[in-house]
Amino acid sequence: MSSRRALPRVTPMEPALVSHPFHRAGWVYEEKYDGWRMLAYKQGRRVRLVSRLGRDYTGRLPELAAAIVAMRPFALILDGEVARFDETLVSRFEWLGRRAPDAATPTLYMAFDCLFAAGRDLRRVALRARRGWLEEVVYGEHLVFPARRLAPNGLEAWAEVLARGYEGLVAKDPASPYVGGRAVKWLKVKQRRYREGERGWEAKK
Repeated sequence: MSSRRALPRVTPMEPALVSHPFHRAGWVYEEKYDGWRMLAYKQGRRVRLVSRLGRDYTGRLPELAAAIVAMRPFALILDGEVARFDETLVSRFEWLGRRAPDAATPTLYMAFDCLFAAGRDLRRVALRARRGWLEEVVYGEHLVFPARRLAPNGLEAWAEVLARGYEGLVAKDPASPYVGGRAVKWLKVKQRRYREGERGWEAKK
């Protein structure tokens, strides 16, 4: 596929919620951020940041849009989370879209998947290979980072979540393709609970 053709429209892959931490041999474990789920589409100088509900947030996130425009690939689709962090690098949902304390980081894009790059639709490629693409395209970029991987053992990863105060983790089968909708190859475990009124439009992740 030529990188100058229209980019495919992506339906986000949604991890299924499970109630208890677990270990599954060979799976990978990533920090779950407390932020806004967002697809990033880039084609030349045109960028769109689209929420999992299909709302365009490009105008609300001009610094991130500019950072993605400046990325090297001509055409790109990333999946990730828009987040701000405190001084201990814990994501803070309540700091998005409003004034945050001076200690907050800038608004960052924590990318956890690369779905299109180098003219290729990568959704049928295994996650382990997509992670390689992701790390290559975001390396050295401004405001765009790969999602943090936790310990390779799921229970040790959960211990990291508890010790550091993260929202939770997402466990993923590294052989999985990217399939839109709820998926059993991605599973999330959450630590922190919030009242729905505090969580806003991205409440039900």
